[in-house]
Amino acid sequence: MKRIFLSIVLWHFAWAAFAQTEAITVFKSGTEGYKSFRIPAIISLPNGDLLAFCEGRVKNAGDFGHVNIVMKHSADKGKTWSSIQTVAENGNFQAGNAAPVVDVTDPAYPKGRIFLFYNTGNNHEGEVRKGNGLREVWYKTSTDNGKTWSDAVNITTQTHRPKQPAVNAAYNFAEDWRSYANTPGHAMQFAAGQYKGRIFIAANHSEGNPQQAAKDYRAHGFYTDDHGKTFHISNNVDLEGGNENMAAEISGGRLMLNLRNQQGHVKARYTAISEDGGQSWKDQKFDRSLPDPVCQGSILTIGSKGGKNILAFCNAADERKRDNLTLRISYDDGKTWNKSFVVYKNPSQQDAAAYSDIVKLSDKKIGVLYEKDNYSQIVFAVVKWR
Repeated sequence: MKRIFLSIVLWHFAWAAFAQTEAITVFKSGTEGYKSFRIPAIISLPNGDLLAFCEGRVKNAGDFGHVNIVMKHSADKGKTWSSIQTVAENGNFQAGNAAPVVDVTDPAYPKGRIFLFYNTGNNHEGEVRKGNGLREVWYKTSTDNGKTWSDAVNITTQTHRPKQPAVNAAYNFAEDWRSYANTPGHAMQFAAGQYKGRIFIAANHSEGNPQQAAKDYRAHGFYTDDHGKTFHISNNVDLEGGNENMAAEISGGRLMLNLRNQQGHVKARYTAISEDGGQSWKDQKFDRSLPDPVCQGSILTIGSKGGKNILAFCNAADERKRDNLTLRISYDDGKTWNKSFVVYKNPSQQDAAAYSDIVKLSDKKIGVLYEKDNYSQIVFAVVKWR
């Protein structure tokens, strides 16, 4: 009898876990004028509404080509979504790597102002790494919850260091940064401490000629303390091959950067801590408790307890392939991960779950926007984590 009761209890909890992560399709490849949708990003607005962004790839699933940044809006915590809206484009070329964030500290905009940081490019990433092309950095803003957007502002000369005198003399720096990309996923704003109000955008670049094992990639970030008027570049993270990083605020006004190891020699996430608002990095190391198949991951501050910040982290937690999308919770600034929830797993599907972004819905629920089943769709799931 005890065994039967235990089986019923276990079945109930398994069903509950499945029910709370039931996915709703937000972007479906091959529809709405796009062959493919990739690279999700999501934010919550001050009124609780959600904005989901991604790259709408017009002709194929490739990273380069005619790519627009598109968006959908939800007013009911992700249960339903609006029609598609094009937010940024670059003619028949590439506009991608959406990194949205809401500035809630600007007195000129007491209801908050959305920043959407993104990149444009005029050649394939492999060619840009060889010095044959340019990636630029831009932002747009919205003061009406994403209904309309400002003209684009080019901030490349403040946030990038390309040695490209043939393209534009303004970019002739001593450094030789080539490939360049925002996070991808949401940007962040410090909520407390000495750097309260600072907007930080995680980014990465390649330096000089391509190297074996992608060692020319480096993670960095850029930030603004004056609501987008001026920007500053952080120091590089030490890891050769570090890219596709994301930032989260931890206790004491510090910052944690969590990044992908493009080398792939260690199949785990890499972390770095900043005590000066994201300018320099210390305590750099691989977090072996966060396995990774060389893919993107997302991290978010969702609260605090006992003087430490509570973090959520989501990635394809598999060392061999993009599957086993798992949401983890840390109660101690990311030192340990106390809870884990499998959002989606499909061993029979190639690239079952890849890139993701996460958003706080309430004190008990997190929304996960992720690529599913070989990039055939981007879906939204809700996880009840406590």
